[in-house]
Amino acid sequence: MHYQNPPHAELKIVHCTKGKILDIAVDLRAGSKTFLKWHAEELSCQNNRMLIIPEGFAHGFQSLTPNSEILYLHTNFYKPEVEDGVLFNDTRLAISWPLPVSNLSDRDKSYCLISNDFSGIEV
Repeated sequence: MHYQNPPHAELKIVHCTKGKILDIAVDLRAGSKTFLKWHAEELSCQNNRMLIIPEGFAHGFQSLTPNSEILYLHTNFYKPEVEDGVLFNDTRLAISWPLPVSNLSDRDKSYCLISNDFSGIEV
């Protein structure tokens, strides 16, 4: 589950151009009524949906079919020095992934659990 910290936070628009994915956004905004809540949408080339992920949200997805392809639109340039993330299986989030997680990057494995003193991102 990735995000960029301010002042390089980014809004994302995600569209699945081939196959099918479950796309998830987690609210990390300080003071938000939905802080640490997540929302999921199934995106596919058949349903032609897109998901807008606001600044201050972490984002991740799971491919539900082999060889899925997605298109990202970002409002900011990628800056690795301000990128951060949370573990996909953090118990504080309790995300319901439909399939077992079988392919995870080393970067995604390196993220920490959300600490009890995490109060959110100021956007």
